Amino acid sequence: MSAMTLAASANAARRSNPLARTLLIGAAWLVFALFLLLPLYVVLSEALKLGLGTFFTSMLEPDALSALTLTLLAVGISVPLNLLFGVAAAWCVSKYEFRGKSLLVTLIDLPFSVSPVIAGLVYVLLFGAQGFFGEWLQDRDIQIVFALPGIVLATIFVTVPFVARELIPLMQEQGTQEEEASRLLGANGWQMFWHITLPNIRWGLIYGVVLCTARAMGEFGAVSVVSGHIRGYTNTLPLHVEILYNEYNHVAAFSVASLLLILALLILLLKQWSESRINRLRQSGAPE
Repeated sequence: MSAMTLAASANAARRSNPLARTLLIGAAWLVFALFLLLPLYVVLSEALKLGLGTFFTSMLEPDALSALTLTLLAVGISVPLNLLFGVAAAWCVSKYEFRGKSLLVTLIDLPFSVSPVIAGLVYVLLFGAQGFFGEWLQDRDIQIVFALPGIVLATIFVTVPFVARELIPLMQEQGTQEEEASRLLGANGWQMFWHITLPNIRWGLIYGVVLCTARAMGEFGAVSVVSGHIRGYTNTLPLHVEILYNEYNHVAAFSVASLLLILALLILLLKQWSESRINRLRQSGAPE
């Protein structure tokens, strides 16, 4: 049966049961409204309860600005490092056969199955004052835990899979023919990557980076363990929201949460744009 026949049969099946179609669409919109639109409305309404003046004052408060700066700094360090690792890992897995390949893929997926809190505890046990490397680090006046390095390490751990897992199936699907042809024509490794591999994976790479950024910006569990909750110094935006909420400063908590919401919406727009771009390229058969 041809693809056109299958498509026509599917369209006829959809038209033959309009009630089921309407119910499914209505159920989808209901779930969307209850679990996304309603929480967003609650956050914004609580943030603006005392007016725009209080709203902007809460977001411009020194501790909130410090939390925003630390969040963006952690994201700015962890995402490029995960970008480099993701591209390197995807290249190795998709282009070469070697012993331990399946183990490497399993390790890349490990953060999906390990609780972020456990990951944070592992870093404390390794780099804390009483940890495995604690004495060595103290002798050299190096602080990992309860400082920026620990926050970055925790963020890197929980976001490791996103770029790699987006690129691995994409690069495996593309194969190695173009790289082999460029090699026969005299291209070196860097030229082959820059002119052949990178143009083919650029939209998948952007999509992976967007997902990685979103996950890094909203990370709470692992960062909460390694940060020490030092207000104005090691609190990221999610941690600052928690502190404000626990202090019953609900308006300030929701105001800062709305800042996270705005950043998340911007990332979501980038995600949708890159995803639609990938889908269009796949449908047209053009290289990604």
